[in-house]
Amino acid sequence: MAKHTKYVSKNVDEQGNIAWTAQENKIWQLLITRQLAHIKNKACDEYIDGLAKLQLPTDKIPQLEDVSKVLRATTGWQCYPVPALIGFGEFFKLLSEKKFPVATFIRSEEELDYLQEPDIFHEIFGHCPLLLNPSFANYTQAYGKMGLKASKEQRVFLARLYWFTVEFGLLNTPEGLRIYGGGIISSPSETNYALTDKKVERRLLNKENVMDVLRTPYRIDIMQPVYFMLNKVSDLDSIREYEVEDIMALIEEAKALGLFAAKFSPKAVA
Repeated sequence: MAKHTKYVSKNVDEQGNIAWTAQENKIWQLLITRQLAHIKNKACDEYIDGLAKLQLPTDKIPQLEDVSKVLRATTGWQCYPVPALIGFGEFFKLLSEKKFPVATFIRSEEELDYLQEPDIFHEIFGHCPLLLNPSFANYTQAYGKMGLKASKEQRVFLARLYWFTVEFGLLNTPEGLRIYGGGIISSPSETNYALTDKKVERRLLNKENVMDVLRTPYRIDIMQPVYFMLNKVSDLDSIREYEVEDIMALIEEAKALGLFAAKFSPKAVA
């Protein structure tokens, strides 16, 4: 999570709507049109199914309630408007309550390709389609409950589990590599890089090697040198089955063992 931001989230009116400007709608149109072309045959089937159900508009930013109606009817989730940055405590609490935090701002045209803080395009386009998948939705809620039980120091390790699954997860399917992580799905450059770059390490993720995820450092401001792969989104069910106490025990063990050597310069290690 970025420590400060130049962006200010917009207010929601009494009807639950946001008054977006023509320029903001234009940026949404540019982003979604470009990324829909990039993810063709690259995003996983579960994401594509969710995207079809959401029927996101391409000409304007969707109202949160329109997205929430579909989520509530399918998995019980909803979009929840938040400021541009929120604390980890609030983040975990919202996830535990099936409320997906959506910062109600959209990036500027100057930062069309990359910004550190998640905007409404990243949250809606990158994550909400998969929140219609029961395995992904249940995992995300379970993650929120884990975070509520974790100490500040434990949350640093726990953040890696979210990063390498929800944000930057890959699937190793019979049809080839596919994306399910929202941080990749919402980024055209990372979409191609994650799937095709020959220098990238792609490691299998299962219940038995969650420890490896907890010990793998990352940076938020570079292309990822390491990705973790599931075989299918429902593999998240086995990780979700960990009791909170078991995850905390793994975190304590990871702390004792220390992080793996970073595959990048130490700046901004997380």
